[in-house]
Amino acid sequence: MRLTDLFKVSILTMSVIAVPAVATVSPSSATYNFSIEGKYNGTATRTLKQNGNQWQYNINANVSKLATASQSATFSESNGNITPIKSATQYKILGVGRTSSLSFNNAKKQYVSTYKGTSKTVSMPKTAYDDLSLEMQIREDLKVGKFRGSYPMAERDKVDNVTFTKSATTKITVPAGTYDVVKIDRVHDDKSRQTSFWLAPSLDYLPVKMVQTNDGKKMEMNLTKVN
Repeated sequence: MRLTDLFKVSILTMSVIAVPAVATVSPSSATYNFSIEGKYNGTATRTLKQNGNQWQYNINANVSKLATASQSATFSESNGNITPIKSATQYKILGVGRTSSLSFNNAKKQYVSTYKGTSKTVSMPKTAYDDLSLEMQIREDLKVGKFRGSYPMAERDKVDNVTFTKSATTKITVPAGTYDVVKIDRVHDDKSRQTSFWLAPSLDYLPVKMVQTNDGKKMEMNLTKVN
């Protein structure tokens, strides 16, 4: 896999205990370092903030002067249920960029997917998630001990059920410190692929470590600071 392809995959997967009675989203801001194959190093920020009755989740990343990327999602939350509203992904690699977006109409049970300037309306019998709203739903489910294992994801032209597994609580050390974490693994049909997240209950289940392997190429991201 080329560096450009791996960078796109990495960003899209950055696209997982006390149990309160009702989960509630909390604002956060964090900084990460990451490496691709141990050769290309970069930094990333994740920011979650409230705007009225909606939430805005943003990720911004760069790898030296080679590439930049951003991912954003707007959603609402009620009693631990995440309802996606819209999302967008932008990246630029060696001066060439591309944008994709999702716009959800939950009342009509459909969403509009836009890619390369072409839009398509896709039906969704039940709520489906973009990358970031799915992360938030998993985090909210973990808070109340209701991790589902399978979640519907809004893809470019269809809704796909994505399966995850949850490991027992363990402890890991990253540049920001040592945390008790729950590990979430995405189950891929292709056994050569790996997507793993380590989420810290003490940080509202913020990801403190992420590892993505695709075609034997590995990307790793580690928390350096909670702002």
